[in-house]
Amino acid sequence: MRELAAWDSFYVIVGSAAGALIGLQFVVMTLVAQRPLTPAPEAGAAFATPTVIHFGSALLLSALSRVPFRSIASASGLWGLIGVSGLLYTLIVGRRMRSQTVYQPEFEDWLFHLLLPLGAYATLAISAFAASLQTREGLFGVGAASLVLLFVGIHNAWDAVSYHVFASKPDTNTEQR
Repeated sequence: MRELAAWDSFYVIVGSAAGALIGLQFVVMTLVAQRPLTPAPEAGAAFATPTVIHFGSALLLSALSRVPFRSIASASGLWGLIGVSGLLYTLIVGRRMRSQTVYQPEFEDWLFHLLLPLGAYATLAISAFAASLQTREGLFGVGAASLVLLFVGIHNAWDAVSYHVFASKPDTNTEQR
């Protein structure tokens, strides 16, 4: 499809970055899991899992942009499905953030774990619909949503690693008897 051909390099970059960062996220979680801390699965469901989901969404959007669809309607239908699914998932994440008791979220957490992903997935859903009517503009919306999801994932992964390294260190100054 000619409209997507111009986006080739963009999606190669975004998809490669998302794929590499998904792998890195697994490495980091493996290293963090070896620390002697109290397990907190409800915090992981609220803060760690969404990061991989957002990276995966950016990767999936990049892959779908390279599928040789016969028309924009097929691609936009899948983009819309991802957008709506992402909106629902992000609302679930918001509920999990509110109900977990391990960590008290601050404004930055609400921004990067709830508001920006909601905006990205809403943009994706709207752009999917718009792509059928205004292909060029719709493609810019899909590209913007992909980038926001990638950058949100980068921020959240860095934030999680920083928290585990600097804020949740086990107390090593206690005397052993």
